[in-house]
Amino acid sequence: MANSVTVRAPSSTANLGPGFDVFGLALDAFFDEVRLSKRKEKGIKIISKDPIPVNPTKNTAGLVVKAMLNKFKVNSGIEIKIKKGVPAGFGMGSSAASAAGAAVAFDELFKLKLGPNELVKFAGMGEKASAGTIHYDNVSASVLGGFVIVRTEPLDVIQIDPPKDLVLCIAIPKLKVPEKKTKVSRSVIPKKIEHAAKIRNQQHAAAIIVGFLTKDSRRIGESVIDEIVEPARKHMIPGFSHVKKNALASGALGVTISGAGPSVIAFATKSSNLKRIASSMKKGFSKAKISSETVICRPTKGARIIKK
Repeated sequence: MANSVTVRAPSSTANLGPGFDVFGLALDAFFDEVRLSKRKEKGIKIISKDPIPVNPTKNTAGLVVKAMLNKFKVNSGIEIKIKKGVPAGFGMGSSAASAAGAAVAFDELFKLKLGPNELVKFAGMGEKASAGTIHYDNVSASVLGGFVIVRTEPLDVIQIDPPKDLVLCIAIPKLKVPEKKTKVSRSVIPKKIEHAAKIRNQQHAAAIIVGFLTKDSRRIGESVIDEIVEPARKHMIPGFSHVKKNALASGALGVTISGAGPSVIAFATKSSNLKRIASSMKKGFSKAKISSETVICRPTKGARIIKK
């Protein structure tokens, strides 16, 4: 049995417009590396050169490992080394990538042979560290890869391979994000929702699922329309309206907030003028006097063991 395991877990985007807390998509834009090693001393020790909490009760990967040690009555100390590649607080599933990496590494380290839903369930426990609540959209995408649909009570995640020609442009604004940003951005979502808006969001969400099933990138992109969460959150992203308008004018099929933001994601195909879309999004943020970086990326596979 190996004494250490390293896992590489991808970034992700959640919601995809109308699929709040239900849809997720793994992206090859960024990756976290999580290395779990057995140690003689009891307890969990976290090591990282990145500015993240090293207290296991406040760290995404630490919460996952703590839950798995307790559940499986593992009598071993654990050292967690985290190398952050996914920028934290920008709607790219940063906490989820670390959580997914920890769950997959623990499973391999102790040969538990857990199923996909069990891995996702433990990874979801890590989201408490950043969001204050357990939610599974980003962690499901990071664990399983591709496009995911999350059903809960009981947890049942459906994974669908995305179309091969689907490409995404992400504009990441250089903003100071508040601490517990995900928790803050969840607090602005309206408690009462107009019935007609609910119906329209369900229509768009159903069309997105059909798009993934039929490998129709155009249908996916053109269905990324959200009448509930995006309108409530867009005021938190200076220049959002300019970014969205510019991207659509440059050929993007659909544009929305990536997860809880402030990154903005545009859906396109490999035949789109991707550099033009990315450049137009950058200009949109510039109009609000916000500098940004853009990333052109594709859907990817889930967390993978890269070293034992």
